[in-house]
Amino acid sequence: MEPLTLEGLHLTRYLFLTGKGGVGKTSTASLLAVELADTGKEVLLVSTDPASNLQDVFKMKLTEEPTAVPGVDHLHVANFDPEQAAEAYKETVVGPYRGILPDNAIRSMEEQLSGACTVEIAAFDQFTGLLAAPEAEKTYDHIIFDTAPTGHTLRLLSLPNAWNVYLDENTTGTSCLGPLAGLNEKKSQYEQAMTLLENPAETTLILVARAEPVTLMEAAHAYKELKAIGIQNARLVVNGILPMTVSPDMYYQAFLRRQKEALDTLPAIFLHDVPVFSLPYATSSLIGVDQLRNWLKETNYPDLTVERKQLDLPSLSHLVEQLEVAGPGVVMTMGKGGVGKTTMASMLAISLSERGHDVLLTTTDPAAHLELTIETNQNPRLEISKIDPKIEINRYREQVYAAAGNLTEEAHALLEEDLKSPCTEEIAVFRAFADTVAQAKDRYVIIDTAPTGHTLLLLDATESYHQEMERATGEVPESIKTLLPQLRDEKKAHVIITTLAEATPVFEANRLQEDLRRAGIEPMAWIINQSFAATATRDPILSHKAESERVWLEEVVRLSRQLAVVAWQPRPVSGYEQLLTLSKG
Repeated sequence: MEPLTLEGLHLTRYLFLTGKGGVGKTSTASLLAVELADTGKEVLLVSTDPASNLQDVFKMKLTEEPTAVPGVDHLHVANFDPEQAAEAYKETVVGPYRGILPDNAIRSMEEQLSGACTVEIAAFDQFTGLLAAPEAEKTYDHIIFDTAPTGHTLRLLSLPNAWNVYLDENTTGTSCLGPLAGLNEKKSQYEQAMTLLENPAETTLILVARAEPVTLMEAAHAYKELKAIGIQNARLVVNGILPMTVSPDMYYQAFLRRQKEALDTLPAIFLHDVPVFSLPYATSSLIGVDQLRNWLKETNYPDLTVERKQLDLPSLSHLVEQLEVAGPGVVMTMGKGGVGKTTMASMLAISLSERGHDVLLTTTDPAAHLELTIETNQNPRLEISKIDPKIEINRYREQVYAAAGNLTEEAHALLEEDLKSPCTEEIAVFRAFADTVAQAKDRYVIIDTAPTGHTLLLLDATESYHQEMERATGEVPESIKTLLPQLRDEKKAHVIITTLAEATPVFEANRLQEDLRRAGIEPMAWIINQSFAATATRDPILSHKAESERVWLEEVVRLSRQLAVVAWQPRPVSGYEQLLTLSKG
């Protein structure tokens, strides 16, 4: 593993960064963009993440139009908004028929295009459009895509091929998105995008991870999946590496030990196929161009002697007591990817079950690892499950066929085509999510949700799913009808936002809270996870990190109704007993 340099990376025109949420993809993408621009290269940095925080990193408002970054010549940044893209996409399909077709036909088209995955289709339509745009190739030496967390990036990058196959095989001219004319016209654009993605002379995949087993395993999984669809030119960047020092501090030594253990067991796929690079541990939030430029310099580790006062911070146990008083209901841990939602959900579930309550712990996050977090569950009151897209797709298809009854050969062929479309997964998973929430009658249902933007899209899409389910099965299940009212009932539904005591996660968490409030959902509490301010570290580097958290702790106190803080742990947080012990702290 060697320190990250532009020369060592051997970068192509198109760069895609992916990895588990919270590993530092946006910071790494922003660093590469600034470094390349500083060498005189024309660079465009684009986010395809619904929960993007590029605007926080560069401290400026961003739109889908490339915007010049003050203080960095040759760098432009853009932020794709999937919801705006969906509206624009819908209008490109419907617009040409306005004033030509009757109003009821236009309304029918608009309703069909409000289906389950229009937002996702529109986002990848933008993405492939930029890849295929000749003017972008002429204008920029490098185009960097800061993508969404792993599971969603995999879907984004595999969709062009999936839709090409679907468009090739579809003979009916319809889908869950309504008329396919808008998609068919894009077929050559998708093919061109896949050709670029598969060309190692044009595209580099940059997998970002931390020196932690779960994020390295996630990166390995992403590489295998993307390699299978033809994207093979990859690099691994391990972020947050501490310098080797003789610090006697137990927290520093534990941090170093955990990093070494993770790197010693690097997934085999990275030992031969993929060059591995490192980025240093950042002691403060990487906000602003100056911070990015200093990241690789020695000034990132100033010679500090920090006098620290131990803070009296509220623990998780008080939150558990309040949930117990409230009684059985839905508890949703939400937040940006990588902040520890899975761990927090597991701690809450174990603590409540140990107090004698029946608990169902489940996840809607394609990148979650509940089974790795808890390891062995010996508590009969705790049930652990996962919403598996493949299982849910098969179940949904069976329900649709059963509801359709006896069909003519032509009608059956039409339905079969419809159920092959890539957005069937979205509808099936949403149905399972609603069914899970409906189980919160005589027990606690704790849901470890997908990263911020995707959870919001899931909730926002309720009306669309109503229409989609009714169109496909002839009825809307009771669980879907009652979903939003149940989530809006503060007595029965509790949203707990998980974040870190850093600038970007707090900004993201506040945006999430504002969006939830617009949907009529008031978060119960915030949890700050992995806090060094809650430890007794005396190491200069980690003490500087702890002191830099103070301003964000104060900000969360201001923003939230109540706060709980979980300290950074010397041992990786996993296993039933450790999770139970931490939940009492």
